[in-house]
Amino acid sequence: MHRIEAEVASHPESRQIGLMQRSFMAPQRGMLFVFPDLAKHCMWMRNTLLPLSVAFLDEKGVVINIEDMQPKTEVNHCASRPARYALEMNLGWFRSRGFASGIAISGVEKAGPPR
Repeated sequence: MHRIEAEVASHPESRQIGLMQRSFMAPQRGMLFVFPDLAKHCMWMRNTLLPLSVAFLDEKGVVINIEDMQPKTEVNHCASRPARYALEMNLGWFRSRGFASGIAISGVEKAGPPR
């Protein structure tokens, strides 16, 4: 079991800013993006200083796919099928803990609906 302390980005402004301009994030910290619609959402790293990994999750919190993202880039990293959530953690966090497609992350439903 792994504890994740995630900030929630559930409205358009917080989803747009995300983790931009941060120079440090503790290993157990991250950001959970809650999307209003189930779609093939994409993430990018404009003005983001930290290398991150993002796990795209379905409406039940099951990992769809995980993408590694480099800082200060505008490359799109997308869900391979429709996702409700995206969880950003430090680069390699998911891989080092054995997370992969098909594994459920519990607790995402506590984030509430998007605004």
